[in-house]
Amino acid sequence: MPNEVPARGASGARVGWRFFGAELKRQRERAGLTQEALGELVFCSGSYIGQFESALRKPQLDLARRFDTTLTTDGLFEHLCEELVNSSPYADYFASVAELQPLAVTLTEYSAILVPGLLQTADYARAVFQAAQPFRSPEETETRVQVRMDRARALDATTAPLLWAIMDESVLRRTVGDSNILGAQLRHIVSLVERAKVLVQVMPYSSGAHALMEGSMTLMTFEDAPPVAYIEGPHSGQLLDDPAVVARCTASYDLARAAALPPKASLALLRSAAKEYDHEE
Repeated sequence: MPNEVPARGASGARVGWRFFGAELKRQRERAGLTQEALGELVFCSGSYIGQFESALRKPQLDLARRFDTTLTTDGLFEHLCEELVNSSPYADYFASVAELQPLAVTLTEYSAILVPGLLQTADYARAVFQAAQPFRSPEETETRVQVRMDRARALDATTAPLLWAIMDESVLRRTVGDSNILGAQLRHIVSLVERAKVLVQVMPYSSGAHALMEGSMTLMTFEDAPPVAYIEGPHSGQLLDDPAVVARCTASYDLARAAALPPKASLALLRSAAKEYDHEE
């Protein structure tokens, strides 16, 4: 999804998430609360509070508001959170996801329409952005492409999460940009798989109905925090951290994984599709 967009006030935040965390700790201790006690009052775990205070995790706006109510800080955390989110190069609904992805131990993703953002080439991403916003200036489009490419570099980090992606077969068949762009995109995915950067399965048309037909989804697990799920549609997205909901999302992903082609067969299909586009005029 075309979710990398310059947010309001993207000239840079005056404060950082480390300041947010330090101030949260100061106000919590002023109120005489442990991390666990504050977590109970704002409906999250004590370990979450610790991660917010150490800037390992970023709270969503509704939680920042609960901090203000509980700690009687007169909108301090709401204003800090808004400023930091607005200084992000990502759309508001995607900013938290972009922050969490590099921290994840595993990323599992199902994409029904597009190549997942972390696997996209610059030409493919550019074609996606141009189709979504044809009246956007070339400079704005290039900014979005660069942000997406910067995010994709996470796969080359020594601490990169294990990425397992399922793509619907329609992703391989829909010509984004032109046949050369799509062919190069598929070859890029093949290269990532061959270099053990990602594991990819294709959901073939022959599988018929499956558990994730209703949309795209990403699951993230962490070493010292509960898993989360992210679902996205046009110009909107939702980060889900309710354990029961995340468990249902995980079960749906497992069902889809069982219905998809095995990794070796998926790689063969990707190679075959790439060659088909290479032969097109």
